[in-house]
Amino acid sequence: MNTTKLIIASMMLFLCINLSAQDDWANLKQFKDDNKELGEPAKGEQRVVFMGNSITIGWINKCPDFFEGRSYINRGISGQTTPQMLLRFRQDVIDLQPKAVVILAGTNDIAGNTGPSTQKMIEDNIASMTQLAQANNIKVILCSVLPASDYPWSKGLHPDKKIPELNKWIKEFAQTHDCIYVDYFSALVNNENGMDSVFSKDGVHPTEKGYAVMAPLVEQAISQALNK
Repeated sequence: MNTTKLIIASMMLFLCINLSAQDDWANLKQFKDDNKELGEPAKGEQRVVFMGNSITIGWINKCPDFFEGRSYINRGISGQTTPQMLLRFRQDVIDLQPKAVVILAGTNDIAGNTGPSTQKMIEDNIASMTQLAQANNIKVILCSVLPASDYPWSKGLHPDKKIPELNKWIKEFAQTHDCIYVDYFSALVNNENGMDSVFSKDGVHPTEKGYAVMAPLVEQAISQALNK
């Protein structure tokens, strides 16, 4: 094989590998089997789906008791951004036929996990998830993004300024679109718009004590949503 053909073959192999990696960009396979095994809600079941990223999946990993014995279904995937969540929203939320969905999203967009993202892009994706849920008679609980003064893996993006701006929009959107708003931010924030070590070891992901602060706030919101 001559040099030109070798280069072309190498490029094709590289392209195939990268295309394969992108085949499931939203990670639909993560909960595909679990969703099938879960099945439809039992008669009278008040199922609630938690949609989110590592903060959501970390909740069931660190504090499994919060989910045990309840119809709380955790569908968080570490590192995900709002466009990824939107792509899997039908499979991981709507098809599970919950009464309510708890959406906690946006911090990884600000961190640039899947590329640069404007606040408007995040807003549009949250709005779209909300509209999809409401079109399927699912009550929507929108959560404020948790405070972070910086991201350990992506420094210098000023989440201390961008997160409060996004939360302001989320709160206003919830109030004008028949959603319930959960203000985790105010309960966890310190004077640097971050989280103290008692609530987070890395400044982004909650500790057990952080989740203990969050739990009654979302429980109250769920109760309110299910009784509307």
